[in-house]
Amino acid sequence: MNNIAGILLENEIKPSYQRMKVMEYLNENRIHPTVEQIYSELKPEIPTLSKATVYNTLKLFEAKQLVKSITIEDNEVRYDADVKDHGHFKCQNCGMIVDFPILLGKVEHDVLKNYQVHQRDVFFRGLCSDCKE
Repeated sequence: MNNIAGILLENEIKPSYQRMKVMEYLNENRIHPTVEQIYSELKPEIPTLSKATVYNTLKLFEAKQLVKSITIEDNEVRYDADVKDHGHFKCQNCGMIVDFPILLGKVEHDVLKNYQVHQRDVFFRGLCSDCKE
């Protein structure tokens, strides 16, 4: 957890126990969790944890570009500790989300050459290989 404290300090974030545990959870559980999932998993270990703390921590991490929020469904925001450009596939049956690499440089260069891009999101929905069978 010392490495996490160092990362937070490098990004001018006070490394409170709750913040370090949220970052640790995101780094160790690459499942694109929701606030509810993070809260439910950490609550037994941190009885004083509130959903507001989780929300505020994630907003702070996102502002410092330590996590990305992804909205694949209209009413479902998930969080990803992998902030490099990549796409997401969500299985419409089991809900699993899988990362995949993307190459957007040529599209951006040709089509968006006079635009300033702040965020890149690529989402696919369908059935994973297990649910397809």
